[in-house]
Amino acid sequence: MEAKKVTEEEEETWRREIVTSVMRIVSTRLPQRDLVSLLLVSNWLYRTLVAYPSIWLNIDLREMTNAGDRLLAALSLPRYRQVKHINLEFAQGIEDSHLKLVKSRCHDALLSLECLNLNVCQKISDSGIEAITSICPKLKIISIYWNVRVTDDCIRHLVKNCRYIIDLNISGCKGLTDKGMQLVAESYQGIESLNITRCVKVTDDGLLQVLQKCCALQTLNLYALSGFTDKAYKKISLLADLRFLDLCGAQNISDEGLAHIAKCNKLESLNLTWCVRITDAGVITLANSCTSLEFLSLFGIVGVTDRCLEALSQTCSATLTTLDVNGCIGIKRRSREELLQMFPRVTCFKVHS
Repeated sequence: MEAKKVTEEEEETWRREIVTSVMRIVSTRLPQRDLVSLLLVSNWLYRTLVAYPSIWLNIDLREMTNAGDRLLAALSLPRYRQVKHINLEFAQGIEDSHLKLVKSRCHDALLSLECLNLNVCQKISDSGIEAITSICPKLKIISIYWNVRVTDDCIRHLVKNCRYIIDLNISGCKGLTDKGMQLVAESYQGIESLNITRCVKVTDDGLLQVLQKCCALQTLNLYALSGFTDKAYKKISLLADLRFLDLCGAQNISDEGLAHIAKCNKLESLNLTWCVRITDAGVITLANSCTSLEFLSLFGIVGVTDRCLEALSQTCSATLTTLDVNGCIGIKRRSREELLQMFPRVTCFKVHS
């Protein structure tokens, strides 16, 4: 009888301490949907998992249907009271009305929210953004990729309600203009990452406001924006901490503009795909200054030759791992061995594919 009692006590200790510790470790590595499924295994496991708020910091509704109702249901549960990340990317069934209900029913549930992903939530407009941001005072990261309904009012609500944004993705939000950029520049001077890909109504003037005031930027994505000129590109030189820059399709940038960008000597990734006015002169200036480059794309630039490749091999061979010169007809074909002699760390090299 005594032995049996000891065994039962040991089993209870094992369940309470060992299993609990294991579940805490495993649960932080599981996708949220699998974690929710574990709640159904047993009442004991349910109580064990719910007892640890640190594993309920994410709500992942990516690509799910009825996402609006699911969000409301999740936020009504006590275990999500400290949620920090909400992912609604490509979710279906999420509209302004749901975000307004979140505000009215769960107004204190998002006080700790830091990251909100609304990518391709096409039925959300300015009013939905106003509702959700008004109850997220600690929000730092927001992504509204490819939403053609939002306007500059979306940015106005954001800067009013969320003062601590450091990462803003408004890629594909074609309704945004220079006014929106002015609001970003005036309110988020400590912003570190900005993506305005395909924000086609933004002009040099709007970009200039950002470049002159948001000097902490480390990541700047200007993909598929062919309307900017050297007037704006030259001011990228103000971004002393810039690491990532995407200028794919910047048809107006010249060697002079690139020479100013080369002053950003911390650059690690630079996409110059289809920057058709660039020549050897611009790339050589870049190579001599940006010696920490890890990724460089010169795809489609017919004005560059082996001269720029030789300059890159002399200054960036210790760091460059990806180099794309596909379509650069002035650069000759080389064997793998020849390429590795020039760039020993390159793992991806594209030429004349």
